[in-house]
Amino acid sequence: MKKITTLLFSLFFIVSTLQAQKAETPYNWSWKNDGLLTGVALAGSATGLYLIINKDGISEDKLADIVGDESNINFMDKWVAGNYSRTASHISDVPFYLSFAAPVMVFFDDEINDNSKQVLGMFLQSMATTASVYGMSAGLINRSRPYVYSEDAPMKKRLSGNGQRSFFSGHTSTTATATYFVAKVYQDFNPDSPAIPYVWAGAITLPLTVGFLRMQAGQHFLTDVLLGYGVGALSGYFIPHLHKKENNNISLHPISNVDLYGNNYQAISLKFTF
Repeated sequence: MKKITTLLFSLFFIVSTLQAQKAETPYNWSWKNDGLLTGVALAGSATGLYLIINKDGISEDKLADIVGDESNINFMDKWVAGNYSRTASHISDVPFYLSFAAPVMVFFDDEINDNSKQVLGMFLQSMATTASVYGMSAGLINRSRPYVYSEDAPMKKRLSGNGQRSFFSGHTSTTATATYFVAKVYQDFNPDSPAIPYVWAGAITLPLTVGFLRMQAGQHFLTDVLLGYGVGALSGYFIPHLHKKENNNISLHPISNVDLYGNNYQAISLKFTF
C-alpha cells in the first residue's frame, strides 16, 4: 500500500507537467472539479495507508482462536484457508505493478496520445478512487488472510498486522481498474475497431489471473478477490464513462462539510439530472 500511494502521487506530478490536448476527445474534463475530486481520492488513499501501517497484530492465543474457528468459514472461502505460496505471491506482483503503466499501451493510438494529459488525469482518478476504497477497507476491517491458518507460513507473518487485512484484494482491484480503464478508453476513442473484443478479453482475464494467484498464495479468500475485482472493474470502467460528453446529465463533485459531531469530512457527490 505504501508503494501504491507513492506511485499515485508520482503519477499526479507527471500528469500536471504534460502538454495540452490536441485532437478531438470523447470526454469532458475539468481540471478544477476533477482535480479536487482526485485530491479527495488521494487523501482517502493516504488515510488508508496510515490505518494499514498502524494496524495491530494478534497474539498467539488469538491465533489459536482463529485457527480453531476455521470450520465456521463460509463455503465459498473454506477451500482457500491454509493456502500459502511465496512463489504465487511473487508472480502476482508482476501484473500488479505493471498495471500502473497501463496507459502506455493506449498511447500508441494517435488520438489518445494527443489527449494524454486528459487520459492520464482520468487514470489517476480511477486508480486513486480504487486505492482509497481499498485502503480504508483494509485499514478498518480485520479479516485473517488464508495463510494465517497455515502452519507452513512463518509464525511472525501469521501474527503480524498484515495478516489481518485479507478484506479485500488490493492486487486484484488495482489490476482490474487498470485493465478495464484501458479497454474502456480504447473503445471510446475507437468505437469501430475490430480489436475491441480482444482488448476486453485481456482486460477481463488478467485481473482474474491475479486473483487466482492471490488465493494460491494464501493472501486472500475467494470473496475478497470477487469484491476486489468488482471495485476495480467499476472504477476503471465508470470513471471514464462518467466523463463522456453524452453523459452531461451525470456529474461527480467533491464536497466538504462538517458532521453532527463537529468533525470535518470530505466526500464525493454523484449528481444525476433528469
